[in-house]
Amino acid sequence: MRTIEKMQIPAENVAIVSGIGCSSRAAGYLNFQTLHTTHGRALAFATGLKMVRPELTIFVLMGDGDSTAIGGNHFIHTARRNIDVNAIIFNNQIYGMTGGQASPLTPQGKKGSTAPFGCTERNFDIMKLAMGAGATFAARSTTYHLKLLDKMIEEGVNNKGFSIVEAMTYCPTGFGRQNKSGSAAAMLNWYKDHAVPVEKAAVSDAKTVKERITIGIHHQEQEAEFVSEYEKIIESQRQKSGGSS
Repeated sequence: MRTIEKMQIPAENVAIVSGIGCSSRAAGYLNFQTLHTTHGRALAFATGLKMVRPELTIFVLMGDGDSTAIGGNHFIHTARRNIDVNAIIFNNQIYGMTGGQASPLTPQGKKGSTAPFGCTERNFDIMKLAMGAGATFAARSTTYHLKLLDKMIEEGVNNKGFSIVEAMTYCPTGFGRQNKSGSAAAMLNWYKDHAVPVEKAAVSDAKTVKERITIGIHHQEQEAEFVSEYEKIIESQRQKSGGSS
């Protein structure tokens, strides 16, 4: 909301697309054009919307399970296409709304209702996943570092292509109780104490940054945007056919 207001984007030109989960409830509370979709499919709906309404600024709100488990395939292909939508992933490291099951972003060794003795699987690094799949903007911040989070979302909107902003949130019930992480305030302070700017991490040794959260812009590049390229094909075929639609 702060970013939209700061960038003076008309409300009628903003669309909020969400999947299923705690984070995705936001679409019901925001006074924009909104689309509350099925679990894991928010990016697929957003792709269709952007194809027919390219003038819209689209934000896609997803949780960690929504975006990287059920919607994992949509995630990598939306990044590969480089379509101009802004994905904001609320990463609380657990399926919070449905009972605290482990997600692909639950850290290895941490507990979930489906991993009562600790998660044996390695968790995704969304920044690396986004870069590997072809996203042209990937950034991370936390709910403690709100000003940076606002800035990252703004930078993502300015990027002509697929932008990922990972917002590290916390779930004191679904995750915190199972892992004895303390109160909500304690979990917030953990982010304060364990976040390190990506520029500082780049010149630090592996031991120093181990179990730290790197925040800031992890990746940014310019590549052809999907809808623009698709419209070029339509125009070229129109000209070949003598201008008829």
